Amino acid sequence: MDAIYNRLVTLNDELTEATLLQQILDPQSKYYGGIQDETGIARANHMSTPRMIAGWASALVNPDSRYYQDSFLLNALDKAVAFMLNRQHADGTVSLGSTNYNSPPDTAFVVGGVTQMYQLLNKHDWAELEPVTAKLKIFLERTIPAMLTGGCHTPNHRWVITAALSLLHEIFPQPELLARAEDWLAEGLDITEDGEWTERSNGIYNAVSDIALYHTGRLMNRPELIECVRSNLRMMMYLIHPSGEVVTDYSGRQDFGQIATMANYFPIYRLMAAYDQDPNFAAMADYAGSFITGFHEGVNNHPLMNMLVYPEADISQLERAPLLNRYVKVFNAQHPMKEHLQQIDEVGHHMHIQHSSMHLSFGAPLVRIRELDQSVTIMSQTPSFFSLRHGKARLLGVKLATSFSPGIVKFTNLAASEGGYKLDTVLEKGYNGPIPRHLLPAGTEGSTLSPWYLLPHQHRPMTHLQTLGLQAEITSGDSEWTIRVVSDEREDVFTQVTFIFGNEGVVSGDDLLAGEEGKSFLRSGSMKYEAEGDVIEISSGAFEHILPSVREDQHPSGCQYVHVNLVTPYDRTFKIRLL
Repeated sequence: MDAIYNRLVTLNDELTEATLLQQILDPQSKYYGGIQDETGIARANHMSTPRMIAGWASALVNPDSRYYQDSFLLNALDKAVAFMLNRQHADGTVSLGSTNYNSPPDTAFVVGGVTQMYQLLNKHDWAELEPVTAKLKIFLERTIPAMLTGGCHTPNHRWVITAALSLLHEIFPQPELLARAEDWLAEGLDITEDGEWTERSNGIYNAVSDIALYHTGRLMNRPELIECVRSNLRMMMYLIHPSGEVVTDYSGRQDFGQIATMANYFPIYRLMAAYDQDPNFAAMADYAGSFITGFHEGVNNHPLMNMLVYPEADISQLERAPLLNRYVKVFNAQHPMKEHLQQIDEVGHHMHIQHSSMHLSFGAPLVRIRELDQSVTIMSQTPSFFSLRHGKARLLGVKLATSFSPGIVKFTNLAASEGGYKLDTVLEKGYNGPIPRHLLPAGTEGSTLSPWYLLPHQHRPMTHLQTLGLQAEITSGDSEWTIRVVSDEREDVFTQVTFIFGNEGVVSGDDLLAGEEGKSFLRSGSMKYEAEGDVIEISSGAFEHILPSVREDQHPSGCQYVHVNLVTPYDRTFKIRLL
């Protein structure tokens, strides 16, 4: 842990030096004192000026920093905090800027960090800091009305707001702050028994919810909130590839399929390791800390400031457990997902919610398998149902798309089967009959002007309902995996099986037909994907139709795609060999 701390201090000093050069010093600018970010302007959101000055504050009060009690940096910090007051709206909020204007949840993210910054500076015995801490306190006090009345967009926003309310209460002991937090907590916690949050975002929002509910649970004496954090951190121990890349194959947020590391989990693993005196969490804190190459997280999750604000969470003497690298772990097998989905119609929102997904895949079963440098994920309710890492070779996903629905197939069920795992689903598509006359709006019948969008389509009876049953069976052998895809007897449904590979490797094969850039078709035989000497071989191909893609199946850029074209009925087995 000392090595991580020393590296964080060095990184922070380097970042302080760089960001000082980005401070806007034109007194005529409305951004005066702010720090220019990637947009070309300075902003007061949690990823912009507040995040950067968290590093400045950490350097100023840290005797191990070369900027310790540096008067030039203190003057720059004073200007930056004045900028935050200047950009704070009259209602106490700040704007995210890329979207979310006068935003209570984005203000809560900032409050989560600025409260820590205030506490860090306020306890440091240096009179010259008093003007800065006074400004920070004014900023925080101005946010209280918005925190007491403001709403959210996404599931994690609720917990970010409760953390802000709890942390504000430490400084401003107003009972209504905790009462508002209780209003949010009354909604209940959105986590499965195995530790999965609604958004299933291993790369971003798990850590956001974890650190927020840690603060809320600690300050409100709610151990059940801490237990949720503990549960997710235990789950995350199984969701890491050998390279340190986090499993993002099934995320419900913007980290879906993106490369992420455990770096943003360092503060919460450290805090929870100390809280529980847990050798597993201590080892994970070390591991997460090893991936920190800069301070890319929001101000509320700043790793060095966190260490300085909470020095009591010292785990340097705590025993370390070995990291997990061999396991088969099934998650959410008992989660009552079907029962919950069946209740949707009773709720009354009619599947309409503003500015957030419904996250209907919450609690979907998944399997994680790790054998040293081999890492496999088998997933239901997601566009990709299988992914594999073999050393440096990355098979990012395998997906199935059909012309029946049309689009990507998300397998409904996942269960263990003899020798492996089985996924299945039944697609349905019917036709809509005429709306019963007695349910038509008054004046509709016989009208020459009857807009389609004013008709009560929910009352149309279904006719000619059609189904398509699909299965995928996955088994493993000695250095190989087998994927068998099977359809029912329905004829002539165009199908495309797609193998998705990282862009860093090379795809080759004797019967590969090149398509658009980054796409090819395995018409027969086998293909290989090689990255830094690690090879994945897949056989065998088929080219039963010549469509370049199936309707409504999108292929994002930045990957390589190998398609196998099938027509129902089919019973096709693919061999994936690891060489």
